Amino acid sequence: MSMQVKHYLGDKDVQAILGTLLRVGVIVSACVVFIGGLVFLYNNSSQISSFETFKPEDVRFSSIAEILKGLKTFDGLAIIQFGVILLIFTPIARVVFSIFGFLMEKDYMYVIIGIIVLCIIVASLYLDIAH
Repeated sequence: MSMQVKHYLGDKDVQAILGTLLRVGVIVSACVVFIGGLVFLYNNSSQISSFETFKPEDVRFSSIAEILKGLKTFDGLAIIQFGVILLIFTPIARVVFSIFGFLMEKDYMYVIIGIIVLCIIVASLYLDIAH
C-alpha cells in the first residue's frame, strides 16, 4: 500500500481554500471591528453624541492613510474603519486567489474574466465611482 502525493491543487482544494479565506476574512474583520468598538466605548464613555443633525465635515478616517495614522494612536474609530476595510478586501483577495487557481488549472478564459473583475473592482475603488 503506497500513498500517492498530489503535486497540484485540485478544484475541490481550491474551493476549500477559497471558502476558508472568506470565513477567516469575515471573522478577523468582525473581531477587529468589535475590538475597535470596545476601545471607542472605553475612550468615549463620558461623551454624549447628538444624532439630530449629520455633519459630514466632522468625518474622520475617510482615507486609508488617515486610518493608518489613527491605528498608530489606537483610536477606536480608526480600528473600526480598519475592520471594515478588511471586510471590503476579503472578496478582493478571493478574486485574486481565484485567478491563481484558474492559472494553475490552465483555464485561461476564467483567468481573463477574473482579471476583468479585479480591474473593475480596483477601478471602482480608486476612481470613487461606487456612489
